[in-house]
Amino acid sequence: MKQAYGAARAWLWKDTSKMKLRNAESGPGNTSTALTRNGLEIEKAPAAPPCAMVIFGAAGDLTKRLVVPALYNLAHSGQLSEGFQLVGVDLAASSTDAWRQGLLETMKEFITPGGEFQVDQIEQASWEWLARRMSYVQGNLNDPEMYRQLREHLGHLDKTADTAGNYLFYLAIADRFFGSAVAGLGAAGLVTENDGQWRRVVIEKPFGHDLSSAKALNTEIQKVLQEHQIYRMDHFLGKETVQNIMALRFGNGLFEPLWSREHIDHVEITAAETVGVEHRGKFYEKTGALRDMVPNHMFQLLAMTAMEPPNSFNADAVRAKKTEVLEAIKPLDPAQALKDAVRGQYGDGMLFNRHVRCYRDEPDVARDSATETFVACKLSIDNWRWAGVPFYLRTGKRLKRRTTEIAIRFRRAPFVLFRGTEVERMSPNWMVLRIQPDEGIALEFAAKRPGPSMKLSNVRMDFAYKSYFNVASSTGYETLLYDCMIGDATLFQRADTVEAGWQAVQPILDAWANNPPQDFPNYAAGGNGPVAADRLLAGTERAWRTLD
Repeated sequence: MKQAYGAARAWLWKDTSKMKLRNAESGPGNTSTALTRNGLEIEKAPAAPPCAMVIFGAAGDLTKRLVVPALYNLAHSGQLSEGFQLVGVDLAASSTDAWRQGLLETMKEFITPGGEFQVDQIEQASWEWLARRMSYVQGNLNDPEMYRQLREHLGHLDKTADTAGNYLFYLAIADRFFGSAVAGLGAAGLVTENDGQWRRVVIEKPFGHDLSSAKALNTEIQKVLQEHQIYRMDHFLGKETVQNIMALRFGNGLFEPLWSREHIDHVEITAAETVGVEHRGKFYEKTGALRDMVPNHMFQLLAMTAMEPPNSFNADAVRAKKTEVLEAIKPLDPAQALKDAVRGQYGDGMLFNRHVRCYRDEPDVARDSATETFVACKLSIDNWRWAGVPFYLRTGKRLKRRTTEIAIRFRRAPFVLFRGTEVERMSPNWMVLRIQPDEGIALEFAAKRPGPSMKLSNVRMDFAYKSYFNVASSTGYETLLYDCMIGDATLFQRADTVEAGWQAVQPILDAWANNPPQDFPNYAAGGNGPVAADRLLAGTERAWRTLD
């Protein structure tokens, strides 16, 4: 079933124009084919198989802010089965009605321009369709009795709601509970697959906090689960532009021949945030920007950009090539780690014309905190395609503008033809893949200015998903949750991929642990980050793309 379904939807990735219309028995979304203003027919994906989805951490921020809004969007578009059920599990004392109402109120609060949940209003029929399928189980993750109650509850749903006995467990909980939650599910017999019924577990980041803990967690959960049952979540991979990287490279004869050291000078990957740590001080103090973003989000973007062509779009073939790239990242020795990795922490400053406080003044943050809120690094990939091409990564909080992008700078054209003209220097060409907030692709190149003399100006061709395909905004979780339900693991990390990511950043973690920062805070909120990050590119005719 999985292979047949995956083959039908593989090329090109999420090319919905090649999908069948959804099952007429599914949710309340429009059953007709959507027609974009550019005349392109884009059909809705069929409804996922019936299942009961169980969210551990049902009262948490992740559930309210991203997971349930994504399920609402799936319900609205008709991609959930009539047999879908949503079960919330949390320590908080609550009832099903109170949980439903709390989710609705929070969703309404998150309807803001530029936010991740972008809808004009909550459509009543779609919400009621989803709300009718909700139920709540209160209990402690460390209590075997809770798993027994959950097993009885799911058994009841199997009989009354036509879930087909399929279960999807979503661990929206602190990472210290991942192992115990999986062990509890195993002891209760809730992840045993029989008679064609599937059992899958979604594990959010952080998956470990260094190489040794990631290996230990993999070992722990693989005592209970088989690898095909584990879906390690990275919501960046749900973004359309991330999925389109492979279509762009491997579906167009124009680009792939240029995708190598012969034509590319360097690659910049940026994930800039304007928000601070908000109410996550306790978590962030133990984590920091490097652990929070680089081994997962940033490395997934790097892997999609730099991977070799897979022999098919089969999940294991794609994930094997992504892992190969991460394993090819050149290890940093202690001196290189201090030189080629920069950390920063924001001080107070101005952002959107208002004063924002220093990281050390945030709730639950130590007044002398040495936790980084910004990281930039220079990495090399030791393989034939990328030898000599530096990859620059940067991510941070309280920066000037919210943006996530992959910027590929091509080598300059020879100047010899333009000697004797008014062209003083050749400008580089860029391809920019915008991941968020305005998903799209831009090409920057030189063109002659109108007039009698030879003068060049940089011009830009821009493709935006929203305007061209007229598609609705999403949280990024919609695609990933849908893939979990249909059993497509392409956009999820394998155990070896996770460990390869931690292997690459471990030298930086070790170097920083042995050399505490002396200059924190070292960048003002509302700026571009610490000056030291600019020095990574110094003396190379390279510079970070501006965040203005």
